[in-house]
Amino acid sequence: MLPMDLKGEAPKGPQNAEAPTRDGGSARQPPGRSIYHTYAALDLGTNNCRLLVARPAREGFRIVDAFSRIVRLGEGVSASGRLSEQAIRRTLAALDICRDKMDARGVTRARLIATEACRMAENGEEFLDRVYQRTGLDLEIVDRETEAHLAAAGCAALADASAKGVLLFDIGGGSSEIVWLGQGQGAASDVRGRVRHWASLKLGVVTLAEKFGGVHVTREIFDAMVAHVSEELAEFVARVGQETRCDAFHLLGTSGTVTTLAGVHLGLARYDRRRVDGLWMSAGEIDDALHHLRDMSYEQRVANGCIGAERADLVLAGCAILEAIRLAFPSDRVRIADRGLREGILAELMSADGVWRDGERAGQR
Repeated sequence: MLPMDLKGEAPKGPQNAEAPTRDGGSARQPPGRSIYHTYAALDLGTNNCRLLVARPAREGFRIVDAFSRIVRLGEGVSASGRLSEQAIRRTLAALDICRDKMDARGVTRARLIATEACRMAENGEEFLDRVYQRTGLDLEIVDRETEAHLAAAGCAALADASAKGVLLFDIGGGSSEIVWLGQGQGAASDVRGRVRHWASLKLGVVTLAEKFGGVHVTREIFDAMVAHVSEELAEFVARVGQETRCDAFHLLGTSGTVTTLAGVHLGLARYDRRRVDGLWMSAGEIDDALHHLRDMSYEQRVANGCIGAERADLVLAGCAILEAIRLAFPSDRVRIADRGLREGILAELMSADGVWRDGERAGQR
């Protein structure tokens, strides 16, 4: 399993010989067939800054370093249209650590992406220029289609190969990606061919909590959030109405929302990725975990080891998005993925270099 709980900062190492550029140049060493590349994938979202550093392995890849920090880059952007200075400073501090880890590990191939917060903000490109000037990291703002496909590439190995269709979803901070996957083995190199439909909803846990409130969430507020998300989902639901839903149909979810629900369901005192990634939950188990979360006070959510103070005001907004998806696509089971965009990036980079090995365990080492 991926050691996603790596903590602490790696010692600062030398800068890579090929520095990234903000003028369209190569961010790291160009593609090649060498098996000696060290790869990095960075996902800067509306809420989180996440990094994985990996090397190819016999099956998939082996993680050699990781970093994750809640930065709330998109805090307030839906109202103001701009990234705030406070949010920018929090994010720059996190990106400093990412830069140091990449240098210390000798990264030679990387893709560094920014998503909805930078897409929405009028100063998004200005912020990325500032990132480059300070850290030397060249981030790209990816479009919603790319984000959806990368999420699929990162999670598809967990889809039941016997299912004729699987509904994959990634609940983010500022947007939520929904993908209908056709039948296949889950190989990362051919996931794009399995994507039958996709949509990117312009809402996530941060934007929804800012709109409806996330600290004290009554049943009426929760139901209003579910109804709002359901309206946003309606066009996608109509689009996939003719797709086959066989007995093996299931939902496949990746996000802090579903991993938190899994942790609550398992009664974990603190989050444990090894017990969550790949977990199957029945519809009844999801119901019970949702009810338990909704019954918690804000203070109880803060005290819960799988939620904490940084996410206590966001988790119920995520639950509302999940509930709207479940109402639109009823299923007896949901598979939980603690993986996503970064794993999809690594799979695509390694596949392009000819060092990727497909398989059920790919990306899980």
